[in-house]
Amino acid sequence: QVQLVESGGGLVQAGGSLRLSCAPSGYISRINNMGWYRRAPGKQRELVAAITSEGSANYTDSVKGRFSISRDNAKNTVYLQMNSLKPEDTAVYYCNADIRRFVWSASVNYWGQGTQVTVSS
Repeated sequence: QVQLVESGGGLVQAGGSLRLSCAPSGYISRINNMGWYRRAPGKQRELVAAITSEGSANYTDSVKGRFSISRDNAKNTVYLQMNSLKPEDTAVYYCNADIRRFVWSASVNYWGQGTQVTVSS
């Protein structure tokens, strides 16, 4: 069974930086689109950033210019570099990926367990 394992969350002061990482456990054949979502207290989950297998990225407007998504295909890892963090960035951040476990498998969407990011003012 494939699981997405996230790391890098924590507590940081406003203006600080954090880098989130996410990679699948176990063998996989290919990862297509990857992304990061977040859910703030009392709010719906929202897409923060996404990146295709070719490296094309898009961001929600509130993080443009501050966050950067990247991926290392050799390591099957996606990163979210978060700079100039604001208290309103406080949320649980979730990794999401479309994974093909084997060459003959269909692509399946997976979610990570979530990692807490807290930005203090």
